[in-house]
Formats: sequence, structure tokens, C-alpha cells
Amino acid sequence: MTSGLPCPICEGPDRRGSLERSLRVLAVDDEAPALEDLTYLLRSDPRIAHVEAVTDATKALRVLHRAMDAGQPLDAVFLDIRMPGLDGLDLARVLSRFAQPPPVVFVTAHQQPAVEAFELKALDYLLKPVRAERLAESVHRIVHEVWDSKTAAEPTAPAPAQPANSTPPEMGDEVIPVELGGVTRFIRLADIRYVEAHGDYARLHTATGSGLVRAALNGLEERWRSAGFVRIHRSHLVSLGHIDELRLEDGHLSVTIGGAVLPVSRRHARHLRQLLVRRARPTPVPGTAGVLQPRNGLGS
Repeated sequence: MTSGLPCPICEGPDRRGSLERSLRVLAVDDEAPALEDLTYLLRSDPRIAHVEAVTDATKALRVLHRAMDAGQPLDAVFLDIRMPGLDGLDLARVLSRFAQPPPVVFVTAHQQPAVEAFELKALDYLLKPVRAERLAESVHRIVHEVWDSKTAAEPTAPAPAQPANSTPPEMGDEVIPVELGGVTRFIRLADIRYVEAHGDYARLHTATGSGLVRAALNGLEERWRSAGFVRIHRSHLVSLGHIDELRLEDGHLSVTIGGAVLPVSRRHARHLRQLLVRRARPTPVPGTAGVLQPRNGLGS
């Protein structure tokens, strides 16, 4: 028997044994002693395999996006509420707009924000100092949440094919943190027109500007493919829904997006044409030889 009190709802046949030592979680607290205590308790739980610990919301978002880019999204976030800058409630609102939001457990010394926390669909609400047996109940809820999401994700009947440039509503609402002059901005995935490789970073371009994220273009291509993004060049990833023109000049193919002209490599040209033709047959525009303007709302 381990030390401490057993969790009464963790006993019995429905223990989700296959998830033992498989959970990967994130702890966020701006106070170092509280973060250390929470991290220690989480690492002591036999169902948790890995704990990331950060001291603010911006760092938390970076960790979450890095994990998603690596194909290993975190299973839950243990989140303090009162933090400088972006507080825990603000971060929870951002997470709720992810394509697959991680369960959030608030860990705080204050009871007042509890109503707002549960309006944000928090999985649990823990008061400091956190007791081991109470934390065990939260982990048990996470196990059930993860198990249920895995079960729901099991294939049933094939889903109807979507148009090549369609963006699932939940993906379009995903919020991406970008760096701009030392300031972190948050932009919606649906607002991104194209992505440009920028060393170890990627620059995301929208109608109002651009910002950097620390991510490889290959990872973003894989992650955002179902949202209508396609690779057109080793340096560019574009949103099909934002393409204004497909242009062929002197044997070179390019696309125009919001005034920016981007080259299409020979390697990617055929695939791009197939995607565009699949959703709408391009029609020549009189007086613009060599320019194809896709119909049916492909332009901005």
C-alpha cells in the first residue's frame, strides 16, 4: 500500500489500466514553491509518465504547441489562476479554442473564480495547499477524459470528403501565439494566409501583419493539412482558401495571396493544380492571358 489516503473513486474494476504511466501533463504556476509542490505530487502519481512545468501562460502555450508539432499532445493542464500578464482564466479561454483542447484543472488559493472556471468547462478545481488524495481524484478524471476521447476517436464509418480548401470550424478557431517585437500576439488559424520558412522559425502571414512561431514548416504542413494548407515550395505553405490567383508566366507557376506573389516549385505544381481543380474549375479571365482566377469564392 502506498503512503497517503487512497482515492475512493480510483478503486474497482474500471481503473483504465492501459493508461497507467502514460499521461503527459503540464503544470503552470508563477510561484516557484507552489509549482515545485504540484510537480512533485504529479510525478508521484503512478498514472503520470511525464510532467512539464512552466511559470507563465506564454511559456505554457509554447510547450503545448511544441508537443502538438511533435505529435505528442499533452493530456491535461494544471493551471494557476492569478498570474501576471495572461492569467489562468485567459489561458483557459485560449485553450478552449484549440482543435482538441486539453482538459484543464485549476489549482488556486482562491475560491472566488470557481464559477467562471467551470463556465470555461474546467475538469476540476483544486484549492491550495493541494492534498495528494484530492489530486488523485483529478488525475482519475483526466484518465476517464483521455480514455473517452480515445474511444470516440476510434474509426467507425468513413466521413464524407470535404472540399480541398475547407477548414473544419473547430480547426479554424484554433489560436496560435506568435512573437512580434518581443510581444506575444494571438491569431486564429483561419486568418493565416500563408506561412514562410524563417530559419528555425516559421513566419505566419495574415491580412494585418505577420509573426514568428518556433516550428518547422514540415510539422505545420502535417498538422494543418486538414485545415486546407498545402505546401507549394520548400519555403512556403499556403491556405488554399486565401489564394487569389494562379499565374503561369514564362513556364513558371506562382500564386497571388493578398498582393504577395509566391513561387510554386515544379515538385508541388501538379498537386496544387489538382487541389484547386477539385474544388472549382478554373476559368480564364478575358484580357489576362496566362492568369487563372479560381471561381466560387476561392479568392479573398
